[in-house]
Amino acid sequence: MAWRLTGSLAEFLAAAGDHLRSDPVQNTVLLTVLETLRQSGSSAYGDSPPVYGWHESAVGEVAGAFLQTPPFPVLTAKLPAGSAASFIELLTSGGKRPTGANVAGVDEADFSAAWTAATGGSTNARLRSRLFRLSGLVPPDPCPPGVARVANPDDYDLLVDWHAAFGAETGSNLEHPDRTVADRLSHRGLLLWEADGRPVAMAGLTRQVAGVTRVAAVYTPAEHRRRGYGGAVTTAASRAAMEAGAAEVVLFTDQANPTSNALYQRLGYLPIGERVLLDLERDVTDQQASSS
Repeated sequence: MAWRLTGSLAEFLAAAGDHLRSDPVQNTVLLTVLETLRQSGSSAYGDSPPVYGWHESAVGEVAGAFLQTPPFPVLTAKLPAGSAASFIELLTSGGKRPTGANVAGVDEADFSAAWTAATGGSTNARLRSRLFRLSGLVPPDPCPPGVARVANPDDYDLLVDWHAAFGAETGSNLEHPDRTVADRLSHRGLLLWEADGRPVAMAGLTRQVAGVTRVAAVYTPAEHRRRGYGGAVTTAASRAAMEAGAAEVVLFTDQANPTSNALYQRLGYLPIGERVLLDLERDVTDQQASSS
């Protein structure tokens, strides 16, 4: 069994695409990142070229996959049993020093143990996320005053500011909010909730991939909070995804945020999985040796 690397999106999709699509809900982030790269090009997330990899058995069966779009952390699908050590070896080969990894919650212990064994360093959980799937939409009652609308290019500056604020508040590392906004506007993937003719909240939608759409970047500026706008715009985005033909609608929350976790469950979302964003720290002597 071995990990394979490529810089070619087409080669990666040919090798690992079916594996990822076999569980499109749990693999929603990888699949939507790949679709954005396919639609918008390799610079959609940063200026450095993406790297892709998959785990292949002796008989050619793919059982794991990952990608990285620098400067973002390594992003993995569920790791095959017993593969964490070889995965860490791959990540650190040739003097490479990854600083972060986004892994399935069930892989955290094995990944962290393998990282410590290989580098003498440690891992630190920066963000624990919970994946929710929409079971049946339950709109807020009463609904706050206002109306939802699809964002357009005239909203660009506001949306960039709000995405930057969202990234700063959540630690989601939106290095290029302008690129995120431009991409989502290109497929009508941003909704605004307006009250008294003014935008007061936003919600994003990823492209539909393998029947799954993800609600993302739900944000209400501080001055408009505690009025129900977040629930209203999430409902509007969820309904828009279903009307566009999504078989599954999903979203992530920060596990440390009880408000959002409770809100989405009231709207009909049920928890089905977890992910963790790990900061990867190497032993000080190992870092000094690598830089000498």
